[in-house]
Formats: sequence, C-alpha cells, structure tokens
Amino acid sequence: MALDIRGPKVRMPLHLHDKEAMRLEELAFQVREDIIDMLVEAGSGHSAGPLGMADIFTALYFHVMKHDPKRPDWSDRDRLILSNGHICPVRYATMARAGYFPLSELMTLRKLGSRLQGHPERVKLPGAETTSGPLGSGSSQAAGLAYAGLMEHAPWRVYCVMSDGELEAGQTWEALLFAGRNKLHNCTFIVDRNNIQIDGTTDEVMPLEPLAAKFEAFNLNVETCAGNDIRDFVAAVARAQSVTEKPTVILAETIPGYGVDAMEYDFEWHGKPPAPGPESRQMLAELRTLGGRITSEHQ
Repeated sequence: MALDIRGPKVRMPLHLHDKEAMRLEELAFQVREDIIDMLVEAGSGHSAGPLGMADIFTALYFHVMKHDPKRPDWSDRDRLILSNGHICPVRYATMARAGYFPLSELMTLRKLGSRLQGHPERVKLPGAETTSGPLGSGSSQAAGLAYAGLMEHAPWRVYCVMSDGELEAGQTWEALLFAGRNKLHNCTFIVDRNNIQIDGTTDEVMPLEPLAAKFEAFNLNVETCAGNDIRDFVAAVARAQSVTEKPTVILAETIPGYGVDAMEYDFEWHGKPPAPGPESRQMLAELRTLGGRITSEHQ
C-alpha cells in the first residue's frame, strides 16, 4: 500500500523514533520495487547501485532534507547533488514518491523524449540541481554551491552523493581540498562505499584505503555508517550537522544490489538491468523480505 507522503518537507529533528523509522523502511521497499520495474521497462540501466542506495535516498527526501516538491526552485531548499549520476533510478523513484512528478512517469526511464534520462538533466527535470555525467564533477559543484551559501549566510545545506569508484578521479580531491580549506561545514559528502565499480572491485581496480585517513588529511570530518540501516545513516547525518568548523564525509557502507540475492556484492550487476519475466518477478518477491532478513512486522 502506497503511503501518503507528499507535500513540503521542512527540516525535521534527526532523531528517529521507531514508528518513523518503520515508515521510512517501508518507503525504501517501495522505491526498490519501483527501481526494478523501471529497469525492466527500460531494458537498460544500472541496478546494483540504485538498490544499494534506496535507504539513503529515502532518508534524505523524507526525513533529512528541507525541500518542497511543489516548489522545486524554492530558494531555501537544501541542495542535493548526485555526482554518480548513473544511479539516477533511485533518485527518480524517490522523487516520484515525494511528489515531484507522477509515479507513472517512472516507466519512461531512458526513453526518447523522457525527462528521466540515464543521467539527470537539470534543464528538463525540476528538482535536479545539476546535470551529471563525468564522474568526479559533483564534488566540485557541491563545494561551489556550499561556498556560495556561506557567502550569502543562506539557511540551506548541500548534500553530495558520490560513488567510491569516482574517488579515482583527481577532480574529487581538488574539490575536497577546496572544501576543507574553506571550512564548508554546510556541505556533507555521502560516499556510497559499496566496494564495486563497472569492471571489478575498487580494491582490485584502484585501492582506496586508508580512506578515512585520507579525508581527514584534507581537513574533513569523517563519519561512518551502515548505509542500508536508515537509523544509522540518519544518526551519521546528525553528527555531521553538529560539526561547525569543517565539512563532513559520510562513508556509507552499502551492499550493492541490496535485497536481491543474485545481485548482492556482484559487480556484474553494476550496469545491467533485470530481465523481464521470471527473473524480475523473483527479484520483486525477494525484495519484500530482503531475502528473509526482514521480519513480518515490516511487511
């Protein structure tokens, strides 16, 4: 059953009570179902990352961020930059659930003339702050927005969602140097630490550890959380907001393909969709219990 969750979202106290946490978990289930349906209909797109990030996007749009779907250009809104734009199915599904556009439009993913392309396009989709594509550029865009916000004494915050694979791009580290030097405490970088990229694990392609120490050396506060635990992620955001002298990086440890046994941890699902028919139907059935890990009270 779909929940009535549309309307303006003001900044809420970040502590999660059990009832609110369960509401968000149910929304994340719905977002994952939307992602599977969208990808099957499109016949192309990325699966593992969007499924792994459903909890984080649900928390951002329905609990953390200050925004108004009816006024996507509201000047006091928080800004969400999606640097790893290829995981946009999770953003589209969450935005539709929040009321930015009809749920039925999700089925136009990657189709000719659709507003929902394989990377978000700012000029076509209200509520998308930037047009993404080249990995690494989102961190620079977020740092620039946050810098402008501080100059203007603006009340809004910037959240930048990034992949761990894109940390191989040098531009990322230039942006973080800028953010640390200018003490952009209104900017939170959220790294999807799922340990995979399109052609293998991040450790095989380009080892990143000790990752937290690298961020700290750039004068950033570092928080770590279980990215598929909404409570833990929200708590990490609350800790980030309490830091007023430097920007924060949240290392969100997620499971790629979360909720679908055949996808989890498998980098081969980075950039391919489920097949229509029995495969996708089985995946949708698994999602309701996340492979049996969710008890009946959440169903």
